[in-house]
Amino acid sequence: MKRQIISTKNAPKAIGTYSQAVKVGDTVYLSGQISFDPATMELVTSNMHAQITRVFENLKAVAAASGGSLADVVKLNVYLTDLANFPMVNEVMAGYFREPYPARAAVGVSALPKGVGVEMDAVMVIDKKPRRKVAKDAKKKRKRVRS
Repeated sequence: MKRQIISTKNAPKAIGTYSQAVKVGDTVYLSGQISFDPATMELVTSNMHAQITRVFENLKAVAAASGGSLADVVKLNVYLTDLANFPMVNEVMAGYFREPYPARAAVGVSALPKGVGVEMDAVMVIDKKPRRKVAKDAKKKRKRVRS
């Protein structure tokens, strides 16, 4: 299958040898995001709530550039330098996701890039069901019934 590299100015540019996301078929692999503000490339470090929110905003921007949204995320990985912040991840995540929630892992790590407290990556599956075609087929059936 062909790989498509995803890039957007609405999320922090890659600071290493990786892409913001890679799309293969209906699946999109979103690289880890930390709390960089894409407009300034400065870290949001004021507090953990702000870091977590910025990370979700960055993932949201990459998801949109991929042709999807956070609603298409099927797997989310959360890396925290302090697992005591996990309840805060749940709190902030509730503002970005609705049921059914994606599968998720939360991993405690000793350090993250640039000294941040949180990093997240995700896997999305973008549904390509032809909704428009279904509507056309339904119209055809209604015409046949009326004839």
